[in-house]
Amino acid sequence: GKLFKDGISCNLNLQKKSRLGCLDQLFVGAWDMYRAYSDMREANYKNSDKYFHARGNYDAAQRGPGGAWAAKVISDARERSQRVTDLFKYGDSGHGVEDSKADQAANEWGRSGKDPNHFRPSGLPDKY
Repeated sequence: GKLFKDGISCNLNLQKKSRLGCLDQLFVGAWDMYRAYSDMREANYKNSDKYFHARGNYDAAQRGPGGAWAAKVISDARERSQRVTDLFKYGDSGHGVEDSKADQAANEWGRSGKDPNHFRPSGLPDKY
């Protein structure tokens, strides 16, 4: 669909040197997303979820268009998989819908270049 087309547009529309840069951005952006997820799991800190969503998307998008694309695809896939998991756990109750919308808002906040610290909970260790 559209995401696939957007993702390969940098590959098809740019010169060879730029294409390589875009692919680098994609892979490093995916790593940024993984690092934010890993830090979130390690921190296990109350009310920090939105901060890590915003931070992963921010870091990835700072890499360039390839990183921003990777962040969007990964964020959307995570939220879709979470919705499926919620459906099996809770049935069609709408459980998790609001949280998913809030996660996606934090994702977009970070991807748009806004400071992820907006979502940082008080007392979260400085290493994050």
